[in-house]
Amino acid sequence: MSNPPDEYYTEERWNNWITRLQEEDLDTEDEDSARLLLNLQDDAAIAVAKIVADFDDDAIGEDMALEELAKIREIVLSEVELDDEDKLMLVDGVQTSLVCVFYAAEEFVVGGPADEGDVEEYIRAAADAEAEEELDAALGYCVQAGTLVIDGAELDMSVVDELEYGLVAEWINGLDSLQTALADPEVVEED
Repeated sequence: MSNPPDEYYTEERWNNWITRLQEEDLDTEDEDSARLLLNLQDDAAIAVAKIVADFDDDAIGEDMALEELAKIREIVLSEVELDDEDKLMLVDGVQTSLVCVFYAAEEFVVGGPADEGDVEEYIRAAADAEAEEELDAALGYCVQAGTLVIDGAELDMSVVDELEYGLVAEWINGLDSLQTALADPEVVEED
């Protein structure tokens, strides 16, 4: 095993994004504002993709992969202090989307990809579970879909168009960021 990078993601990096959000005049209808939020999400997803790729390439072992994923999760999912309620809500949406990314990566590291079903079947099962207010089950199905995405299966985002807006749609949005990051794990520039 080779040595992994010193750090896949840092608190400083996350805080830089939050500072930028605080300084920006955000308008969700504005393309630049939407891109800033997407970059915030993609940046964390890229770090997760790098950990999973290093694990898959035997550059790091299971324990280190899980430890690194836990570090990033702790940074990204910690409570953010922003004065602006709207911005806080937007960051919360990003954090919600990334929850599934972290769980899917951890599940992949510990157990590999789901051994039956396909991405779309899991997403539909998640949507059904959410409709029944079985949120743990819904998250579980999204996580299984995520393990397949990590394994190379394609997440067709047109399936999201059929979903009611809710947690499953947010989680799938996070998996889309992960899919993009796995395909092109380049660092999102902060400027």
